[in-house]
Amino acid sequence: MEHIRTTKVEQVKLLDRFSTNNKAQTGTLYLTATHLLFIDAQQKETWILHHHIASVEKLALTTSGCPLVIQCKNFRIVHFIVPRERDCHDIYNSLLQLSKQAKYEDLYAFSYNPKQNDTERLNGWQLIDLAAEYERMGVPNANWQLSDANREYKVCETYPRELYVPRTASRPVIVGSSNFRSKGRLPVLSYCRQGTEAAICRCSQPLSGFSARCLEDEHLLQAISKANPGNRYMYVVDTRPKLNAMANRAAGKGYENEDNYSNIRFQFVGIENIHVMRSSLQKLLEVNGSKGLSVSDFYSGLESSGWLRHIKAVLDAAIFLAKAIVVENASVLVHCSDGWDRTSQVCSLGSLLLDSYYRTLKGFMVLIEKDWISFGHKFSERCGHLDGDPKEVSPVFTQFLECVWHLTEQFPQAFEFNEAFLLQIHEHIHSCQFGNFLGNCQKEREELRLKERTYSLWPFLLDDKKKYLNPLYSSKSQRLTVLEPNTASFNFKFWRNMYHQFDRTLHPRQSVLNIIMNMNEQNKQLEEDIKDLEAKIKQCKNGILTKDLLQVVHPESPALKTSLCLKEQSLLPVKDTLRAIEGSSPADNRYCDYAEEFSKSETTVVSLEYGVARMTC
Repeated sequence: MEHIRTTKVEQVKLLDRFSTNNKAQTGTLYLTATHLLFIDAQQKETWILHHHIASVEKLALTTSGCPLVIQCKNFRIVHFIVPRERDCHDIYNSLLQLSKQAKYEDLYAFSYNPKQNDTERLNGWQLIDLAAEYERMGVPNANWQLSDANREYKVCETYPRELYVPRTASRPVIVGSSNFRSKGRLPVLSYCRQGTEAAICRCSQPLSGFSARCLEDEHLLQAISKANPGNRYMYVVDTRPKLNAMANRAAGKGYENEDNYSNIRFQFVGIENIHVMRSSLQKLLEVNGSKGLSVSDFYSGLESSGWLRHIKAVLDAAIFLAKAIVVENASVLVHCSDGWDRTSQVCSLGSLLLDSYYRTLKGFMVLIEKDWISFGHKFSERCGHLDGDPKEVSPVFTQFLECVWHLTEQFPQAFEFNEAFLLQIHEHIHSCQFGNFLGNCQKEREELRLKERTYSLWPFLLDDKKKYLNPLYSSKSQRLTVLEPNTASFNFKFWRNMYHQFDRTLHPRQSVLNIIMNMNEQNKQLEEDIKDLEAKIKQCKNGILTKDLLQVVHPESPALKTSLCLKEQSLLPVKDTLRAIEGSSPADNRYCDYAEEFSKSETTVVSLEYGVARMTC
């Protein structure tokens, strides 16, 4: 609390940034140890977590007060007008310090207490078991083994303790390959496709320069190739643009020389580095926040930002990987520079295309734990959790979530989870409320004792599972389906609910999925009504009809007439909405199924009610 100079300021105005008439809400601004809180005259509350704040700007004093603009990492932008400049200055300085913490222990996760005991907290962390996930893939097996070479993090500090490598790879080969790879990140298994033995492996760039070679590394790649008896060659996918890889080669790093490695096919896929991505997102947000842009200017700005081109590049790389495994039955080794950014994007998305398990709620959590958290994506640096180098911040994981969202748009029946699930995960990679995304690697998380001192996000999400379920999901038809997305330019669109989720007055739209979820809930209620009415019919047949029941089910009963009228009225907006969206997406048949199911339930209830009524006459 020592950073808070002013805890309460009255008569503060909150501006609507897209309003054409400078509409503002007047209320009171509060500053707490963890949140900024604004309460307007109607008692509506706006909470902003300090860790979500990306920047605070104090503008020049105006006749109405001192403007304070706050931009958040979850893309919320709030514009306050503080009556007195001194108060504005105090809030500004307080937020600058509260939003940039110097050490991990000052982050929200270490003080957050959801009233769980130690056993409940530990159970939450044990919800995801990566050893069980590799067993699900069929590993260890005749070709792959669990190595203890990194048990003490002596081979690679940023890798997990448990590494799966080919059975024929000896410890000297593992250590030698690690010494030849940037940051010691040697080639290891990420995903094994059951039934074919084709695998996705990952690593960092070799320290090859223009001529250096490493026999141990060459032996390890050959062992990976031989671990897949269904194909004699394997792909090495460098996710960088070729020019970038060549520049790294001049600095003593670079990429594999095909002359030194037997049975490999080399492929560049051209995903830009973290600095290009950061700049691209900034351009997107500038266009996004511009007021009064014409449609053509908005689309021109969106195109010039390059953001959707980068999303396409990441998805194209994942598609190449999936096709190599499915069509050619070839194993694939993926790397970028250090193997924790673009490599995580491509390996996880490739696995998502190949394996329907990762499209379930639990499976998606497992995928994030496996390819992002355990393999050392630098969440704290990329998300700016601590006050560090701003050049290390980059929206790498945000791009991954956006790629997944595009897949859910193309394949609305293939994913058990909905858009809200992706948005909630994005919210908490920046909130620092849970321990999952703190730190930059598994070793660092163990040193912070996160499992003892913080809580896991995953049980928190599963406790609210209903909110994140996709009503269009069809588990049976998707069980063995490999997704084959179309990455033509017209399939990529602006993710409005990510970048404008807090701008409620900007083109509000009714969510089709929310409509269907509401229909589901109403359907369940109708089914219960049917059971109750069937029980009443049975009572009627047995001649056990009470006076109270007669009053409820009599055809002239006001309660029955009102009920029937309300049911009929409730159907009208649903039917109108479904007619409006008909023909708008591949999920039309599912929408119609829900409408038909809903109508049948309503009709059944009405019929049974009349049946009961007639039997009482």
